[in-house]
Amino acid sequence: MTFAVGDVVAERTVHLTRESLVRYAGASGDFNPIHYRDDVAAQVGLPGVLAHGMLTMGIASSVVVAALGDVARIVDYGVRFTKPVVVDPVAGADVTVVATVGAIADDVARIDLKVTHGETTVLAKAQLRVAL
Repeated sequence: MTFAVGDVVAERTVHLTRESLVRYAGASGDFNPIHYRDDVAAQVGLPGVLAHGMLTMGIASSVVVAALGDVARIVDYGVRFTKPVVVDPVAGADVTVVATVGAIADDVARIDLKVTHGETTVLAKAQLRVAL
């Protein structure tokens, strides 16, 4: 696998629904009601039901893993959560991930992830390091 700085290695939009959130809650064990109940989200001052942060983070990394396949060896992954993904009860929410090679050093590529919901960046400093 060869990369050059600036290469886009993957791009995908994932559609989330309230059902997606319930399924993730079951898989992760995170049953915080802000992820599935509008009334609770409103009581704590949120704009609506939110996708789990770790779900958003997982979606972002999965885009790279799917693109690189069996050759992907992630050695490090980090993000900073900046804005929530509000999942509308009818329309759901789209999360878009663009993965670009940001740097290459010592047989490791740094993949920079741009993760957005609409025009809003939801993960900042989202970077994977992949062994080449």
